[in-house]
Amino acid sequence: MEGAVTALALIALSLLGSVHARATFAGGCFWCMEPPFDKIPGVVSTTSGYAGGNEVNPTYEQVAAGVTGHAEVVQVVFDPGKVSYEQLLDVFWRNIDPLDGAGQFCDRGRQYRTAIYYEDDAQRRAALASRESLETSGRLRGPVVTEIAPLKAFYPAEEYHQDFYIKSFRRYWSYRAGCGRDRRLRELWGPSDRPSSSVQSPEETVSSAFETQKTRSTGPTVMRSPCLSSCGPSILRPPR
Repeated sequence: MEGAVTALALIALSLLGSVHARATFAGGCFWCMEPPFDKIPGVVSTTSGYAGGNEVNPTYEQVAAGVTGHAEVVQVVFDPGKVSYEQLLDVFWRNIDPLDGAGQFCDRGRQYRTAIYYEDDAQRRAALASRESLETSGRLRGPVVTEIAPLKAFYPAEEYHQDFYIKSFRRYWSYRAGCGRDRRLRELWGPSDRPSSSVQSPEETVSSAFETQKTRSTGPTVMRSPCLSSCGPSILRPPR
């Protein structure tokens, strides 16, 4: 009987560990892509990193120089029972400029391209359907150039990039305002049509992020993913 109970416990633990899924998005500077996802109920963690390139274990300096082929990305760990992949796709679109194929906002270069990196066929089909829906909606004045590609490898960025909007509040908002990100997002999506998960103000973001992080800290520890498999210099960006 004891052996049966132990076996059931192990099965339960295994099932519990498998309920989380991952989504990986490139939306320009990864500093700005963590906040909109961090505020969503059902999101367990966000990790800034690099994907879509050829170099193994790239550094920020290499990615920023545009020599590795990687893009800055954010990897979202989420509970599909609380938030769907399709909902995350919607948040992704509303926080990027899908018409810009040469970068995002003030950051120029392929390392700032927009992309959806899928991990299985279900994600691939959902990503393609969402892009097609956006293209045929007539909402945007131009072709959607966001890439959809398989995730071959994800490398977490250096620790000082993680949760940057919380740890370096003033510097983050100085960069974000100077880069014109929110101004362009309002032009694309309108001031009232952006989802509640989007960034609205420094005060709201920090308060929400603090409460989210505090809530998460009381639950099971979430380890950042190991290496399974960015933002280059800008005249508007403070040096990193």
